[in-house]
Order: sequence, then C-alpha cells, then structure tokens
Amino acid sequence: MSTHATRWTASLALTATALLTAGCGAGGGDGADDGRPTVVAGFYPLEWAAARVGGERAQVSSLTPAGAEAHDLELTPRDVAAVGSADLLVYLEGFQPALDEAASAEAGDAAWDAGQAADLVAGEHTEEHAEDEHGEDEHGEDEYGDEEDGHDHGDEAVDPHFWLDPTRLAAVGDALAERLGELDPDGASIYEENAAALRADVEALDTEIEAGLATCTVDSLVTSHDAFGYLGERYGLDVIGISGLSPSQEPSAAGLAEITGLVRDRGITTVYTETLVDPAVAETVAEEAGVRTAVLDPLEGLTDESDGEDYLQVMRANLATLQEGQGCS
Repeated sequence: MSTHATRWTASLALTATALLTAGCGAGGGDGADDGRPTVVAGFYPLEWAAARVGGERAQVSSLTPAGAEAHDLELTPRDVAAVGSADLLVYLEGFQPALDEAASAEAGDAAWDAGQAADLVAGEHTEEHAEDEHGEDEHGEDEYGDEEDGHDHGDEAVDPHFWLDPTRLAAVGDALAERLGELDPDGASIYEENAAALRADVEALDTEIEAGLATCTVDSLVTSHDAFGYLGERYGLDVIGISGLSPSQEPSAAGLAEITGLVRDRGITTVYTETLVDPAVAETVAEEAGVRTAVLDPLEGLTDESDGEDYLQVMRANLATLQEGQGCS
C-alpha cells in the first residue's frame, strides 16, 4: 500500500469502523446480516448486470447516485466502509479514480475488475482523430491511459464504455456468475441461470440493433464525448467524439472548427448530446454546421429524464434515436 493510501485509510478508519459496526453499506441497505452476498458496484451498467445475475440471492447496490456523473465519483466515508465490507466489489479499473484507490486500499480480494471480462480495447478513434481533427497532442494523457488502468495497451488510451456493445456486457454477466458462484457455491446454478437469461436478453437486443442500423444512409456518428466507440465498432458506425473519452476533455476552438467542417463534408444531419453531460459544446457544433441535435444516452447512469427504466429500455430508445438521426430505413 502506498504512503498516500495508508494516510487516506487511517484518516477514515474510525468512521469506517463505526459504519461497519452499524451494518451500513452503499445506498443505506441494512441487509448485510441476512446471509446474502453483498455486491457493491461502481456505477449503473455494472449494478444492472450484478442485480440481474445475483437476483434474490445477492444484495446489490451502486456507489454512484442516480443522476450523478459516474466519471466524477467521489466517495464518502460511508462509501469507503461499504467497499471494505462488501463480499464483492464490481468496478471498472481506470473509470472512476476515487474507486480505484478505495479498491486498492480497502477491498482486497473482493475487488473484481469487470474490464478483464469485457476485453477492453484502445480508444482507436480518439487516438486517430486526436491529431488529425482535434489538434496534435490535445487529448494528451487521459485517465484511461496505460499507467492508471492496469490494462496493457502501450501508450494508447483504453476505452472503458464496453456496455454499449451488448455482447461485451453479456460476457461480464457470465464472468459475474462464476465469481458469485465461488462466493456462494450453493447458489452457483442459480447465478448461471440468471446469467444465461441476461445473455439471452442482450443478444436479442444486439440482433435488434444490428438489423435496425443495417441500412443507415449516414455512417458517421458525432457525439458529445467519445463514449460510443464499442457501439460503432459493433454496428459499423464511425464514431467522432467532440470531447475525449472523458467528458471533461474539452476540445480546442480549432478542434471544434475541424469537427464542424467534417459534419458538413460528410452530410451528417444530427449531432448527439448526452444525458449527464453539458450539451453546450455539441450544440455549438450543430448550430455552426446547421444541423439538428438529438439526445443519445451513454448509459453511465439513469436519471428521471432517461428514456427508459433499465439498460434494455434505454438501449432500445437509443436505437430509435439513431435510426432517425442516421437516416436508417
């Protein structure tokens, strides 16, 4: 453990101990003593998958509150206590730096990085367009670079947004079932059945999206930030993020001008804003290019304004939005 992590852990020790004694966990649940495995997830897609696989046999909660930007998660002492007491911490290394630190300092063997099962890849589009369309070295080293995410991609940034490819989320569900089965052998067959049901649902979704986007007249997808690379790779769209892999990576004026020109040159009719991300930059590009905007949900979290009540519903709403915005018959 690093010196920083040691000081950080010690400063929270009394608070965490008190919370653990009280049986508190993320989200204020009090089911830690009912014998079910406690699963703490970093943010919504991981929570959804864990809840589907765990079913009634597991107590699942999320550290990211509804409506909060998952990238910017900051942990309270109560959250840290929940991480330390969880039977399983499901997180995505490199996506939420505060949680990475807590996982290292508090979770021990209970920490499980979903990115290993999702088979993360480098953010190839961000790397490709960083120099050609956003100005050389503009993105620089971001939080998903090799030094912080633990995945071996050399100097390339890793794209964390795997859940926007449903087949990768299915793989995470299968791996979760195996991990929960190790924690709760009596429930292993139930976890396997739940994971199979999750896989069936997301594979049906995958088939719908593939068919729905097969005849689009516009194959370039311009979004607020570079969150849709896996979706683009899966369904044959060239994704252009105005900002980088994190919404905080704002483009330069020159970069905005380049993207605006690209929108005009490629006949793009829609620029996509996102839930949980300030739409101002995307709206500026759309206004300058004389095109419309539409909301595309990267599903990093649900809000009252989400176009659906769960992952499957919001992904189908995204499909309808893309069919209109990309000119799909």
